[in-house]
Amino acid sequence: MGADGEGPARRDVMGALGLGALGLGALGACSGDAAGDPTSTATTTAEEPTATTTGHDPAWVRAENARPGSTGWRIYAPSTAGEDLVGYAGAASVRPGEPVELFVRSRRGPVDVSVFRLGHYGGTGGRLVHETKAVRVAAQPEPEVDDLDTVRCRWTSTLTLDTSDWLEGTHLVRLEARGRSKLVPITVRSADVTDRLVIVNATATYAAYNEWGGASLYHGRADGERTFAARSGAVSFDRPYDGNGASIVLKYEQAPIQLAEELGLDLAYLTSADLETTDLTGARGIISLGHDEYWSVPMRDGVEQARDAGTNLAFLGANACYWRVRLTDEGRTVVCHKSADLDPTRDETTTALWRADPQPRPENSLTGMLYEAFPAVGPLVVHDPDHWLLEGTGARAGSSYAGLVGSEIDRVYPIDGTPQTLRIVAHSPTPLAGGRTTHADLTCYTTDSGSAVVSTGTMSWCYGIRGEYPRLGIDAAAVEFARTVSTTLFEAMAAGPIGRRHPGAGNLDDFDLSPSTSTGTGGAVAAAGG
Repeated sequence: MGADGEGPARRDVMGALGLGALGLGALGACSGDAAGDPTSTATTTAEEPTATTTGHDPAWVRAENARPGSTGWRIYAPSTAGEDLVGYAGAASVRPGEPVELFVRSRRGPVDVSVFRLGHYGGTGGRLVHETKAVRVAAQPEPEVDDLDTVRCRWTSTLTLDTSDWLEGTHLVRLEARGRSKLVPITVRSADVTDRLVIVNATATYAAYNEWGGASLYHGRADGERTFAARSGAVSFDRPYDGNGASIVLKYEQAPIQLAEELGLDLAYLTSADLETTDLTGARGIISLGHDEYWSVPMRDGVEQARDAGTNLAFLGANACYWRVRLTDEGRTVVCHKSADLDPTRDETTTALWRADPQPRPENSLTGMLYEAFPAVGPLVVHDPDHWLLEGTGARAGSSYAGLVGSEIDRVYPIDGTPQTLRIVAHSPTPLAGGRTTHADLTCYTTDSGSAVVSTGTMSWCYGIRGEYPRLGIDAAAVEFARTVSTTLFEAMAAGPIGRRHPGAGNLDDFDLSPSTSTGTGGAVAAAGG
């Protein structure tokens, strides 16, 4: 999220939109699902892929998703545990076969532990890959808080999970005790991304928003009480996640993951930290999911190098690559002072806005756009119906799709760094607070390497993929549009450098675009003067 203090403000607005009343647990349901039996299973069977063959046989995702599925990964608001049942994993990601420690605190007695891999699985959305019943949980100490207001737990390991039979993918550990449940996300990461479509779980953003223990990158603690007057300068993965334990996964990542798996594409999975250490060149494409706000310099460098070598990119949200962070403690801590004045490190890694001094690198040179505003809600309006992205949608110039713009948006700016081949595919007038109006854009540009970069420019895109959402105004037509465009995008990315088949042609001259950032809440660009 954009400016300081918007964490609480965003929750207020989301509540006004009806999201707060919905509850994080209910957000776990996939497209169009009614709240049904959370243990029902699909009946299809298939030959079982193995962890040692995935990445070698491109059909592994299709074979995996033909296996029996389960809706047991979903938890609903009435059954979500509070502070009486929480847990965290000792690693955000592991390779298949690597053990992972699970740290649990339970005031509800023994805990049942189930692990689900997210996918399509006949529409159930997940598959049960592990189950251990009645795990006894030792008492755990209170968390530690350091001088940066960083909350860390030093808990005793409750259970070591054996991942030998787990496949690459996004996994949810479900903790359950006496009818109440919590989730813990774990990514089984890919060792090789060559010729594959890479899905990135935005773990740095998970940590940034996590309020467990009373402090996040949006607020801190004062004399043991939460306050919005301060915030953490760093956040740790060594603590449980707040809410249901996997709110960002369920809100912004679940739906596109399940769509990509339904398509049977050869997928690879990584987390934010894995982008720092994985050679991404040779990947067919990299997908940034719906809320991917916090990026380190090595993350961005690796993704840009892959793009410049022919790897397609997709940004399925808004506000991506907005805050610059450093990952320390072997990736277990996310440092972000959110101010060059507060950060003792003064170089290209200073933890401030990417568009700010020192050494600014505004995000438009990567995503094609700048983060524009929050809150901003409205319909998506098509400008270029003949663009390849919109094939099969039936869209015309001016076609409008309700609810797909919001609650944070990106916009094109005619400033340094905006690619010359950038094409605005949708240009949506969007009202802001105080009677102002701006635009949200959906864009595509291509590079000399032949890669293409597509950005939806709206946080509501992944809601649209998931299904109808009356509280946001997302109707059946908007869902069909978002799913059709996303399907076209994923399949085009998986086929190789899109620009070789669809060379980009910029169309910024079609619009009267101002270089001033004064219409939005994203802040001035240091290199351009704002």
